[in-house]
Amino acid sequence: MLTPSPAATEALERLVTQWRGRDDFWVFGYASLIWRPEFDAVEQRPAVVRGWHRALRMRSRVNRGTPERHGLVFALLSGGACRGLAYRLPQASLESDLRRLWAREMPTGVYQPRMLTLATPAGAVQALAFTLPRQCPACLPRLPDEQVLDILRHARGRYGTTLDYLLDTATALEAHGIPDREVKRLVTLARRHGLAP
Repeated sequence: MLTPSPAATEALERLVTQWRGRDDFWVFGYASLIWRPEFDAVEQRPAVVRGWHRALRMRSRVNRGTPERHGLVFALLSGGACRGLAYRLPQASLESDLRRLWAREMPTGVYQPRMLTLATPAGAVQALAFTLPRQCPACLPRLPDEQVLDILRHARGRYGTTLDYLLDTATALEAHGIPDREVKRLVTLARRHGLAP
């Protein structure tokens, strides 16, 4: 597993220092954290964050692609709203859970971790979410379908293909009753071109 960059490690240390057991700690899952969380949560709730949306527009040169042939992963971009899951982490293992999560999500330090307010059926919570600034070089414009299809056909990284990542996310969203028209459209596109059953 890659070691997070010095800046990413510093951001984690700040987060842990600020928390230090004072309150419950929540994490927002909007893509792979729904189907492969990096922790055993003590509570899970459906959640909505406003002002951010899920978009398959982050260039992946490690997890779902390589520097030579990048893949795509979902990120939270500003604007709109996003449905996902809120996870409350156990306090006893929080620091080790966060370090494992950081090694997975922040190997290149591209995401911008933020504490966002989530609406849940049991009330609002503050949760860690991995967002992506639009000015970041890893944030791509909306790609033409032909380019997306090429990436779905060929991109593979340390955790597998971009295609599998998309399909696993779509399956998890559907299993939790979370609608997402763009995810559904991309899966339909992949199926129409024989990339998925």
